[in-house]
Amino acid sequence: MPIERTSAGDPARTLALLWRDPSAVPRRGPQRGLGLDAVVDAAIELADRDGLDALTMRRVAQALGVAPMTLYTYVPGKAELLDLMLDAAYARMPRVDTTGRPWRERLSAVAEQNRALFDAHPWAATVVTLRPPLGPGQMAKYEHELSALEGLGLTDVEMDDCLTYLLAFVQASARALIDARVTKQASAMNDEQWWAAAGPLLARVLDERTYPLASRVGSAAGSAHGSAHDPDHAYRFGLERVLDGLAYLIDR
Repeated sequence: MPIERTSAGDPARTLALLWRDPSAVPRRGPQRGLGLDAVVDAAIELADRDGLDALTMRRVAQALGVAPMTLYTYVPGKAELLDLMLDAAYARMPRVDTTGRPWRERLSAVAEQNRALFDAHPWAATVVTLRPPLGPGQMAKYEHELSALEGLGLTDVEMDDCLTYLLAFVQASARALIDARVTKQASAMNDEQWWAAAGPLLARVLDERTYPLASRVGSAAGSAHGSAHDPDHAYRFGLERVLDGLAYLIDR
């Protein structure tokens, strides 16, 4: 599976489109009423439904009822379109005002908002954003999230480090949840059903005396979560540990 990355297209054209520079946005395409926002919305809807593997310029054009070449009068290609999609998703994120609340609550809200983003748009969690789309949606998101760290005595670099650390955890958790959903769909059974079938087979070959810790701890975790891994539990547990780690820096 190819890795999708932001900022993989022509940076000059991408930035002009993201910021709706009039020189980069055609006045009107061959189909009356079609605009750049309509193209982006159709692409997001397609990716939400079928994933990024299904996202092609041809399929977006089909969704809009236009010829594929028409689409290229609005956006140069898929790389630039992906930046526009992600920036639009960022721009539409609900932003909870947590002014005056304790910093752990503020950062927890940031985490929840990003988790909701990935739940609504699972494809967004799979995109590599080391070179982020530098559009108005991205900048508004960054401004809002940094405000949760403002006034804590951190340097500017530390503020960015803390936010990056938190968001990386949330994205990794979202990917684990996506993997769990894909596995369930592909196998046509949930984790409890899979373990009900695989457990007795493992018991036949596993010597618990050779692997005493693995047997004891694995059994306890499986009983607690109903599977070897519970994405929701892992997120809740992990978020508290991330905040604990940040507390060491902030409280210092």
